This record gives sequence, structure tokens and C-alpha cells, in this order.
Amino acid sequence: MVLRTPRRLRAALAVAAVSGILLAGPAGLTTSAGAASPSTKSGTTLSVAMDSSGVDTLNPFLAYFNGSLDLFGAIYPSLTTIDQSGKPSPYLATSWNVSPDHLTWTFKIRDGLKWSDGQPLTAEDAAWTFHLIMTDEIAGTANGTLVSGFQSVTAPDPTTLVIRTKQPQSNLNYVSIPVEGIPIVPEHIWKSHVADLKDYKNDSYPVVGYGPWTLTGYKTGQYATLDANKSFVLGAPKYDHLIEQLYKTSDSAVAALRSGQLDYIPGGVINSTEFKSLTHVTGVDTAQTVGNGWTGLEINPGAKSRSGKPIGTGNPALSDPRLRRAIALSIDKQTLVKKVVDGYGTVGEGYLPPAWSQWVWKPSAGERQGYDPARANQLLDKAGYKRGSDGIRIDPKTGKPLDLRLGIHSDDATDASIAPYLAGWLKAIGIKVKLEPMSMSALNSDLGKGDWDMLMDAWTTGPDPTYLLGIQSCATLPNDQGNGGNTDAFFCDPAYDKLQARQQSLFDPAQRVKVVGQMQQILYDADVDVMLYNQTQKTASSSKVTGERVGKPDAQGFYPAQNSFWTYLKATPVEHGGSSSSGGLGIGLGIAAAVIVVGAGAVVLRRRAGADDRE
Repeated sequence: MVLRTPRRLRAALAVAAVSGILLAGPAGLTTSAGAASPSTKSGTTLSVAMDSSGVDTLNPFLAYFNGSLDLFGAIYPSLTTIDQSGKPSPYLATSWNVSPDHLTWTFKIRDGLKWSDGQPLTAEDAAWTFHLIMTDEIAGTANGTLVSGFQSVTAPDPTTLVIRTKQPQSNLNYVSIPVEGIPIVPEHIWKSHVADLKDYKNDSYPVVGYGPWTLTGYKTGQYATLDANKSFVLGAPKYDHLIEQLYKTSDSAVAALRSGQLDYIPGGVINSTEFKSLTHVTGVDTAQTVGNGWTGLEINPGAKSRSGKPIGTGNPALSDPRLRRAIALSIDKQTLVKKVVDGYGTVGEGYLPPAWSQWVWKPSAGERQGYDPARANQLLDKAGYKRGSDGIRIDPKTGKPLDLRLGIHSDDATDASIAPYLAGWLKAIGIKVKLEPMSMSALNSDLGKGDWDMLMDAWTTGPDPTYLLGIQSCATLPNDQGNGGNTDAFFCDPAYDKLQARQQSLFDPAQRVKVVGQMQQILYDADVDVMLYNQTQKTASSSKVTGERVGKPDAQGFYPAQNSFWTYLKATPVEHGGSSSSGGLGIGLGIAAAVIVVGAGAVVLRRRAGADDRE
């Protein structure tokens, strides 16, 4: 499973949140509907910043946002988990094997586990979850591609799960992992909600699940509260409670960490400037992890539904591969790495990020599409895109100026930083760009409908490449109404799809790497997903916490990609009871709310300063 990175409605929601907090005060937070009564709880509390994407839904069949996926990894089980070397290791399944014909996987499921409401957790729950995703279009919204190769799923007894695949499939032990794979839900709770699955919110607390934590409350756009499962099979969390606090601005998260009211900021929340500032703060530990994602530019090549019906309002000129190539050549990625992420990253080329080095692909020197505006202009001149009197080129097919929309996230400072560069570079080759800032939900809504020309996008991914590669397959196109599917750029190439099926079927690692490389070559040549850069993930934590980082740093000092499942499970108070939030859950939330108020004002100043700098 992959994760869309920060996409929150920063400015507008910040104002709303501040207003609400000022009216209600901290007490309003702790008594809000849907939340537990945290002020009455005692014990140690780990307070972390929620991924800035927030929570799109608590329904695991529909969710895409990192904030949701982190919660599902904490409260729902999976078949396997990932160890420090990036390999599958036991979780619900204690062992697994594949038949000699590579078509049948058998997982042995632990005996004696129970859901948080006391009902038995068995192989039947896993079989029911997978079968529902296989057979129900709504249930397959988020993770349908992960089970597309399944022929059947059965549970012949409570401790045995059998998955039969249509073709040999080598990655089944990666399909259900914490955060990045399919969460397994309790059948006895969810079977009554299949008919209304699209609208089911899953907000009865405590949410019935099984994991290191139990979700006890969630306040939309603010926080989630969780209690430790002290009998968790992989070891009890070292803290009694966990707060995932959504900060409307990264500044406010930094302020909370500096003041000692926050224990940990995961990757993807703070920017390079903030990270640098924290490296010199006493009582704060900082670290970088190898980049497990990319930031890119999506180009609409002509949106179509699964049936081939043209949909949306994309500019038809972008169906011309020469125009898309010219756009790719006009972008100075090295400047983006230097100016936007302050050098904390590398130029993007292949589709899979550097955290999973076995899949990294790079073009040959002769195939590399480096920054070359002169060549871009030559391509457009040769293709007949003549410049008008204002310097803007004219589409030879429609006679209209090349005037393209660029959708950016209205709340994302990174998008705001990148957009002026893109607009300037495209203007230099005769393309006018109109910026269209949108909320994350609006942008994602338009994506499936094809109502866009170019979009800023970003994904992170886990160690198996199947899901991320899968969102470029024809199967992820929406239906004729623009619903369903999870396409990124309406890319659809039968040759690519054949390779996708083949890479999953290969059990020889070297052969699989070769096919995955061929797929990345196809994407690179198509110029519909222009990879801008892969930045390192930047984390920061209070020195009152230890054990939160998994693995050892490499020669450059970068830790391996981190996963919230292990980070929050392993995090330990340096002195038991000495956590910054050890006074109780309610105290931590109340102070955090105050920090949001301060931080919201600070970010306005910072963003204005950035704009002034560019001018």
C-alpha cells in the first residue's frame, strides 16, 4: 500500500480550528463528541504529530491519507509485518509457504487471539476481509489492486488461511502488512455494514480491533487518542497512551516539540528549514531517513474511463507526447532540490524511491531527460507549435494558445514553492500556466474526473513495489462517471500491464528487478508522471524518548525508512513516568491546542516571507 503525502487544507482549516479552540478552549477538546474522556486517564502518554495529510476516513476500505493508514496500522492486524531488513516477518501469521506450482499460499494463523471486544480473532476474519475486497467494488476502493491476482481465499480452520492465485504471485507475504498493506477487520463487526460501506464512518469508540493500540477517540481535524494493548502479541507498547495530534502548520508542531509538549515528529511533517533549526535545540534529537517517496508532476494525457470513454476537461494538446516531453525537458530538477528542499534530496528519475534500493532504476546517459530548454523549444518548433505575438505557442490542432492549468494543494508550502518555478520554466518554452490552488479533497476529486491539465503529486511506498506500480495500470481507471479507481494520471498501456502481472509472478529476485526496471522505463518515456525529486524524510524527537527509530544509520547517517507501527510500539520513556506528557492524556491535548493557536499565526508570516524572497 502506498501513501499520499501531505495534502491538507492548511490555511482555511487553520483559521477554523483556531476559531473553534478559542471559543471552546482546551476543555472543549477533551469533551468533544467522539473523543474519550482523556482527562481522567493516568499513566504515560506518547504524544506524536499526526501525518500532515490527516485522516480522510476511519473506514479502512476507503482511506488513502497517511494519517488514516497510520491509525489502521496501530489498531488492526495484518498477516505479516516488516522487519528491520525490509523483509516480511510474523504477525497474525506465524509461518507461510507456497505450493510447488506457486499458485497456493498457506498461512498459519496464531491461535487464541481475541479482538478488543473479546471475540475470537481467526483466519476467517482474514478470509472475509480479503474476499470482500475481491468481490465488492466499494470495498476494493483503496486496496483492490493488491488482491487483483487472487483466485480464491478460504479458511479451512481457525488457524489456516489459504490463498489461491490466478497466476504465480511472489509478493503475497507483503500484501497485508501494517500501514502499507491491507488491514484485517473483524467480520462480526463489519458484515452488517457491507450494504452501506461507502458511507460507514467506523466511529464508535473504542473501535473494535486488534493491534498494539486501541482507538478510543478521534476529533476531526484535531487528534486521535489511543490506549495501549498491554497483551499485544509482538510485545506491549512502552507507553500507556498515544496521542496523534494533527498540527495545522508544521511551525506549530515544531513549537510544541521545542516546548516539550510533543514527543515525536515523523517524516513528512516539517520542512528543511525547520529541521535545520531543530538540530541545534537542546533536548531535541533529529535524524534523516532515506527517502521512501517522490514529489512529482502529473500530466493529463487524455483522461478516459475503463471503457475507453473520454472524460474530463483536460487540455487535448497534452495527448501529444512531444508536448509532454518538452514540458519534462523544461524543468530544472536540480534547482528544485537546491531551492525547495535545501539539498535534502536527489533529482527524481525512476518511479520507485531510494529507500528500496533493490528497485531503483535510472535511465542511461543517452536516455536521460535532463534540463534542456533549448531542446524543448526545438521539439515544439518542429511539432508546429508556433509562438503567438505574446510569446505563447498555439496548438496546431485546435488553434488555441497553450494555456495549461496547474493544480496545487492550497495548504502545501512545498507546492507553493515549486509552482512559480514550473510556471517560469514553462513560460520560457511558450506555455502559459494558470495556478489553481485546491484543497486536498478537491484536488483528489478532480483527479478522478479528469478535470485538470497538470497536478502536483507525491507518494510514499513500502518495500514491495506492486501497489505503487499498480496505480499506473489500466485497472485503476475510473468508471464512466469518474468514480472508483485510484489512477494518478490516466496512464494506461497494455504492455505495462503485462509487465505488472509478470513482475508479481517472478520468484527470482534478479528477474523481477529487471521487469520492474522495464516498467519504470515505460513510465519515464511516457512523461505523464514527471518525477521531480526524492527527498529524505526528516524526523525529530524529544530526548525524553528513546527507541523510536528502527535500524541503524548508513554511511551518510541516514536511517532506513521508518514505519509508525514500530516507531510507536518501540518508543520508550527515558525514565519511566518521565515522559513530557506523563501528567495524563487530557493535559497533553489541552496544551497542544494552545500550541496550534500560536503556530497558525506563525506560518502566515513564514509563507509571506517566502513569497517576498522569490520576488
